[in-house]
Amino acid sequence: MLRYFAEWATQFHSGFNVFGYLTLRAILAALTALAISFVVGPYVIRRLAQHQVGQRVRSDGPQSHLSKAGTPTMGGALILVAIIAATLLWGDLGNRFVWIVLAVTAAFGLIGFWDDYLKLVVGDSRGLIARYKYLWQSVAGLGAAVALYITAQSDAETTLYVPFFKDVLVPLGAAFVVLAYFVIVGTSNAVNLTDGLDGLAIMPAVLVAAALGVFAYASGNVVFANYLAIPYIAGTGEVLVICAAIFGAGLGFLWFNTYPAQVFMGDIGALALGAALGVIAVVVRQEIVLFIMGGVFVMETVSVILQVASFKLTGKRIFKMAPIHHHYELKGWAEPKVIVRFWIITVVLVLFGLATLKLR
Repeated sequence: MLRYFAEWATQFHSGFNVFGYLTLRAILAALTALAISFVVGPYVIRRLAQHQVGQRVRSDGPQSHLSKAGTPTMGGALILVAIIAATLLWGDLGNRFVWIVLAVTAAFGLIGFWDDYLKLVVGDSRGLIARYKYLWQSVAGLGAAVALYITAQSDAETTLYVPFFKDVLVPLGAAFVVLAYFVIVGTSNAVNLTDGLDGLAIMPAVLVAAALGVFAYASGNVVFANYLAIPYIAGTGEVLVICAAIFGAGLGFLWFNTYPAQVFMGDIGALALGAALGVIAVVVRQEIVLFIMGGVFVMETVSVILQVASFKLTGKRIFKMAPIHHHYELKGWAEPKVIVRFWIITVVLVLFGLATLKLR
């Protein structure tokens, strides 16, 4: 929005041309999202507390979590507001990728909101019934996948690229829709499973979003794309603005969510953030790299799958509790230790993912 105002204002002063630079708009989007989080955050927390939208804690979990009962939840609404507002202010609203990513983020946010509302306000411990939750996630995920497929303007947009091998390309054709669907829905649920400790999910999401922003910028620049031997996809550079907004909004939320948390993001935030990361990875054609950089999310998801499978097949549990962050808590690790160590793992994995830009 402000980008167009700046273009109009250049007729009066050439200095407004600076707002046409993608990198500057990305920085401003991050700062705008951060400022919105800081300004709106205390109000959101107060309103959630007044309406008694508080966390419910499982009695069979770590005993240290019992003190978290009643902590305001659904704070992910703050993240969504900051991301969407910052993107609308500084992004190119004529870019199809911007609207697809925003639509996916908002759609999964609505699904998460309904789930949280049923659990925290209505008092239904089941929340949104699993099959309906997955149904609506599937509708949103498939919708985004189909939209990307039918609007693709080059073969590069529907080809699978394997990191470290610049000549390993897999044309997907219509199978692109299937891959995109699983990446979007899978990442959404993986982030949701990770969101169990104060700041555990938001910091890895912020780090992965920042790294995906680098891929978006490089993929949208024909010179950088050719030099790095990654696919050039016109228009993906603008996704950097959304990545920057996620970065700023995430850091702003972490201010209130860091241990001990004043607010939790709830499904409204976790599902939306995961879906956003998934669809961005699909847009920039880095699904495998997302799998690497989001290793903590993968580890959390796999731990749940293994736990359920083991219990159903053998009647025994592999972990003391799943997802795996609870396993380490029950082993005696303090919550901040689990959180920071998982952050460190994410930093290493993100750096490894960024290395794929050059190691080909």
